[in-house]
Formats: sequence, structure tokens, C-alpha cells
Amino acid sequence: MTVTYTARVANARFGGFYKLLLLWRGSIYKLLYKEFLAFFATYLGLSLTYRFVLAEDQKRYFEKLVIYCNNYANLIPVSFVLGFYVTLVVNRWWSQYTCMPLPDRLMCTISGTVHGGDERGRLYRRTLMRYGSLSAVLLLRSVSTAVFKRFPTIDHVVEAGFMTREERKKYENLTSSYNKYWIPCVWFTNLAAQARKEGRVRDNCALKMLMEELNHFRANCSMLFHYDWISVPLVYTQVVTIAVYSFFVACLIGRQFLDPAQGYEGHDLDLCVPVFTLLQFFFYVGWLKVAEQLINPFGEDDDDFETNLLIDRNFQVSMMAVDEMYNDLPLLEKDRYWDASNPRAPYTAATVFLLHQPSFQGSTFDMTLPKEDMQFQPLEEIEEGLEPSRHVPLHLLNRLLSAGPAPGSFGRRLSLLRRKNSCVSEASTSYSCLCQDTQSTDCSCGPPARRLPLSEGPFAPEQRGWEGGEEAGHWATGSHEEALPEESDLAQQSQVSLLHPDSAAPVAGGFPSPQDTGPLVDTSFLLQPGAAKESPARSSPPSAGYRPWLQNPIEEETTA
Repeated sequence: MTVTYTARVANARFGGFYKLLLLWRGSIYKLLYKEFLAFFATYLGLSLTYRFVLAEDQKRYFEKLVIYCNNYANLIPVSFVLGFYVTLVVNRWWSQYTCMPLPDRLMCTISGTVHGGDERGRLYRRTLMRYGSLSAVLLLRSVSTAVFKRFPTIDHVVEAGFMTREERKKYENLTSSYNKYWIPCVWFTNLAAQARKEGRVRDNCALKMLMEELNHFRANCSMLFHYDWISVPLVYTQVVTIAVYSFFVACLIGRQFLDPAQGYEGHDLDLCVPVFTLLQFFFYVGWLKVAEQLINPFGEDDDDFETNLLIDRNFQVSMMAVDEMYNDLPLLEKDRYWDASNPRAPYTAATVFLLHQPSFQGSTFDMTLPKEDMQFQPLEEIEEGLEPSRHVPLHLLNRLLSAGPAPGSFGRRLSLLRRKNSCVSEASTSYSCLCQDTQSTDCSCGPPARRLPLSEGPFAPEQRGWEGGEEAGHWATGSHEEALPEESDLAQQSQVSLLHPDSAAPVAGGFPSPQDTGPLVDTSFLLQPGAAKESPARSSPPSAGYRPWLQNPIEEETTA
């Protein structure tokens, strides 16, 4: 029977749990005293043998064994393994109770949906409710030893009134190797469908609600059956049990008090009773006993579920709800607060002090703010204050652009962005972008483009005086730096370009090699509107490589 002590600890006070320590039924003393006495007797036997039976050389060997066991006993992770195991068992114990098949929801649904004040209507309601109770009894006698002792056979179930003899014949004629607790639930559904045909259940919505409550009841029965079927893994239980008992077997030897005259470290005091070892045994083995008691709450321990009491309560209450209380309503009358705009129930002298306590209004109800923080601010000022956060701060951009250009084309683009910011603002009228001085084919500033090789255009080796062809690497008229246009000129000349979106795609694995396309040069400044600005490195007008009729970049697609 469940031990209830809730009323004893209703109020926290000094020594509130002390009175619980004197209870015997359901206590740890009743559960553990046999193991405790066996452990203490074994410890005293070894201690007396060491003191009065062993010879001197045997005592020296026993003392070494004691020191060894004491040093290595703590390597067993008792607290870690036992803590997780007990937590698992306690959670499983409470989940099993929440799955108990209680008929309260089902009986209210039957009483509200199955109509008829005549004898047949009463028969429908009582039979439906009895089928639900029969399913719970058949299940509980399969998982609970206490219920099985009460109903050991189906004949006992028939004699108890949960099943008729005709129903027993149908139940036994259905051959199945599995548990048949679900058969009354099927009878319930068939009977509910028959009541719907006869008009006892007035619409399909009521029938649907009745079926949903039955399924909820049956699901609890099924889950309880599966809890009984699927236990905590046996290997986990074995590991915990071996860990606890092996630890205390080692403590029987390792916690012995040795002769202080031998001078062993930590053995300066000689006592007969190991007080803290006994407390450790009480806590750890008691913890294991708690898990042992809760792992199956359908037995006959002091704290196991009162399944027989639940069967009696559920059967009586459910039958009363669907039969005696059907259409049994008290007379409708006005309550005593009918005309009161602020009704309040009275208090006794023991609880009148609650009236002087203010009601809870919320955790921020008593907060105060300074007067200046409670003034509303104009929305225009708020929007102006939020505007700079949408862009990169100017001082950070200046710091980034004023830094020295990095090696390669990225540093050159940064300096070009710092000198000429008009490239972005005029991007809608041209195809120029900041990526034109790189060899990347994936431009992030505008449409993709291709460039003319060095063998075409005015920068052909024969037109520019390139010594040694494409492999020489220097200009005949000056250095490479002198031949390139100035950065400011490039920024201005980049507004019109020969680059076209339909240019060739990059080859697989990277960019086109110089052997395929020739060295890439920027020829965007050749088609500057008006008179094209001549490159500083050109010493003569272009002849063979120059094609002045390419005035429109779109025409280049058809002529390429």
C-alpha cells in the first residue's frame, strides 16, 4: 500500500522531516536492515580474525592486503553509475503511473453522448462503460501480481461481474497467441456504432468524440503493457549491482583498522566500529534498494501502486456516472452573488489575514523609471539616429582605402576606388567595373566580360615595338611601368569598354592560358567617346592591329 505522508510536510518548519525518520512502513530501515546487519557482521568477523586468530606474519600480509584494497576501491565509479540508474528508474516509475487507464474522461463522454432514459439506453451506457473496465482488468491482471492474485482466472473475472458468460465464450473462441486485453475495446466500438444507427448517439461528431476517448483509454492500456514488456536493459542493472556490491566487498577488507604500532599511514586510530563506512553502505546500498523497489511498481511492496484499490474506485465511479447520474441535474436557481458586481467568497478567521495582502500584478508592477527616461522621442530623430547604421562608417572606409595597396590586382582596385568613385555611380550606362584589371571571369560588379589578346588590337608586338614577341617581357621604348596608362587615366577610360557579356567562358580547371588567348591587356580606353586618348607608350599611329569601326561593343559579338 502506498505510504502517504503529504500532510506531515504541508508546512516547512524546524525539524520538519525529523518525524518522518521514525516511520517504519515503507522506510529505508525496513528495506535495508538485513543487508546492513550482514555487512556489519562480516566486517566484525574479519576484524576479530585479524586481531586474535592470525599469526604475526599472517597479520603483516593481511595489513598489506588492507592497504591495497583501500587504495584501489575508490576506482569503482559507484556514485556515477548508481546516480544515472536511479534517475532512470524514478522517471520510468512515474511515467508508468501516468499511463494508468483511468475511466474519468471516458465515462463523462459516454454520459454526454449516449442518450436514452429508457432501459435500453441505460443498458447501452452501462455496457460501454463495463467494456472499458473489463479491458483495464484484463490488462492489470497481466502486469500486476496483486491483481492476478485477486483474479487468477477468467472465471474469477466473470464471477466478479466484469464479464458475462456469453462474452466469455466469445472471448475464448477468439484464438490468439497474444494478450487479448484489447478485445473489449473492439466490442466497445461495435456497440457504439450500433448505438449511432439506432439514434442513441445523435451525430457523427459525438461518435467521433466517443471513439477518441476510447482510443486514449486503450493507448494507456497498451503503453502500460509495453512498460511491463520492455524493462530497463538487464546489462545496466547488472553493472550497477556488481559495482555497488564489489565496492563494499573491497571495503570489508580495505576499511579494517590496523595496529597503530606498525606505523601505517592513516592508521593512527584503532576503532572497532567503522562508523563512516557503515554510513556509506547505508546510503549507497539504500540507493540501490530504492531502484529495486521502484523498477516494478506493480508488485506488493509498501510503495507499489494500489492497483486493486484503483479497480474498485474506477468501476464504482464510472458506473455511477453513466447510470445514476445520467440526466440527474439539480434545480437551476440563482446563486447568492447574482446581483453582485464584485463577488467575493468569505474567509474564516484562520484565513482572514489573506485579505490584507495585495494581489499579484506582475513582476514589473513596482518598477520605477526616471522622469526623463519616460519621455517619448520624435520618430524623425529616431530614424536619423538609425540611418548611419545602414552603411559602413566613413572613418573605417577611409582607413581601409588609405592603407597601402596589397600586391596584385586587389590593392590596385582599392586605390582605384579611392581615387575615382564614379565607377559605381555610372555603372548603369556602361559595362565597366572594378574587376576589369583582374583575370577573374566571375565579375562581382557587373556582367561578365572578355578581353582582347595582345596579338589583336593596337598593342600587337609589331605595333608597339615589343621585343622578342610575347615571351620577351619588356618594351622597346621603355620599362613596363612607363608603358601602362596612369591609374587616373584608367579610371576615366574605363567608362567605355570592348568587354561583352557573351564572351567566352573560362576553361575547365581555371582561366584560359596565355598560349590559347595570348596575354590579356585592357583595351577599354580605345573607344572613349570623342577623340581617344593616346597611350603614353605609343610612338606611332596604329595600323594593322587597329580596327576603328568597332565603335559599339555590341557589334564586336558579330565580328569576333
